[in-house]
Amino acid sequence: MDYSKYPAEPFRIKMVEPVKMVSKEERAAVAKESGYNTFLIPSKEVYIDLLTDSGTNAMSDRQWAGMMLGDEAYAGSRNFEHLESTVKELLGVKHVVPTHQGRGAENILSTIAIKPGQYVPGNMYFTTTRFHQEHNGGIFVDIVRDEAHDATIDVPFKGNIDINKLKKLIDEKGAESIAYVCLAVTVNLAGGQPVSMANIKEVSALCREHGIKVFFDATRFAENAYFIKEQEEGYADKTITEIVHEMFSYADGATMSGKKDGIVNIGGFLALNDEELFMAAKEMVVVYEGMPSYGGMAGRDMEALAIGLKESMQFEYIQHRVLQVRYLGERLLEAGVPIVEPVGGHAVFLDARRFCPHLEQKDFPAQALANELFIESGVRSMERGIVSAGRDIKTGENHTPKLETVRLTIPRRVYTYKHMDVVADAVIKLYNHKEDIKGLKFVYEPKQLRFFTARFEHI
Repeated sequence: MDYSKYPAEPFRIKMVEPVKMVSKEERAAVAKESGYNTFLIPSKEVYIDLLTDSGTNAMSDRQWAGMMLGDEAYAGSRNFEHLESTVKELLGVKHVVPTHQGRGAENILSTIAIKPGQYVPGNMYFTTTRFHQEHNGGIFVDIVRDEAHDATIDVPFKGNIDINKLKKLIDEKGAESIAYVCLAVTVNLAGGQPVSMANIKEVSALCREHGIKVFFDATRFAENAYFIKEQEEGYADKTITEIVHEMFSYADGATMSGKKDGIVNIGGFLALNDEELFMAAKEMVVVYEGMPSYGGMAGRDMEALAIGLKESMQFEYIQHRVLQVRYLGERLLEAGVPIVEPVGGHAVFLDARRFCPHLEQKDFPAQALANELFIESGVRSMERGIVSAGRDIKTGENHTPKLETVRLTIPRRVYTYKHMDVVADAVIKLYNHKEDIKGLKFVYEPKQLRFFTARFEHI
């Protein structure tokens, strides 16, 4: 392994939070008490927390300083003006509606843009996104390229939309039956896979030809821009900001969780270019979130988000962020551990099908693997497979995704390469006695977004 490829952390550590490792026996008891659901494990019991990169990031000194400038006025906050101008400048959009986090933006967009019975094609589902689309009468259609569903295929821009699938949908259903195209940059459940600029342009051109709007799930847009700079011809000399600006020029708007590439602990927004949709969104934000000038966010959080968005486009930051994830992936590949390839921008995904070939998908192998990793090492991760996929809204049958994975999600500016070594060593050790991993079954299954609060026991 060539360690020289991986740059040192482009920051100094000013504050620390102590962590400790509890005994394996204690962790086994905690896992059982938590219903073998890593979401229900108390944070104090976790040694290295890779559950999510959502809101778990370390803010910069400038962001913390900005928190002290919070204007908590109920209407017309100075911090909203800063956030609004920053989003307009960096993304090139016309209108900004703040929300408490990304799913607030998803809810509003789905409510104002979907008519019951319309189709919402996208490059692979995401849990909360699909819920809001289906809750508002939409029908999700997966139009990601086929390779995205195969963990073993290592190709660039694996998150691209298959343009022929989109054309077929338009031809068969008619453009008027399509609410909009939801284009995720990057594609989370495919392994954090990016979308090429060429694909974004092609999708945009086809949709504009047919009068169909394109909305980004822009949660990890800066990571996507880094991959374009690194891997797409003609962009090596472009800045991240220039690439981001071009990306958004092909979209009609975006939902954004600021808790990822905004590098904050809470917050999000809905970006729109259409005036009519913007007016409708402002009406809905008052119902679900708060005033259009805060949308469920405190002024101090809007200030931190405005600063974080700018920091996310600094090349030194985003290069280290993506390569730290890649470092963990390369260590696991060297040891023969099956993961989703290529390594994406925010996480390494263990391929639970190949990791636990003795378990069938109905035995929830990814859920079982995530829990065994915690018991083995104190590392908390997340299932992204049949449990997360949920049930078909009409038939009640389990969705059975081809990808059955455990997501090792790296928070931004929180852990060092040594932490990645600890994680890699733990996964490798577990892989060497993988046959001991037992399957799980439900003892409590919520009707909506079950992966958050479900409880399990060993079969």
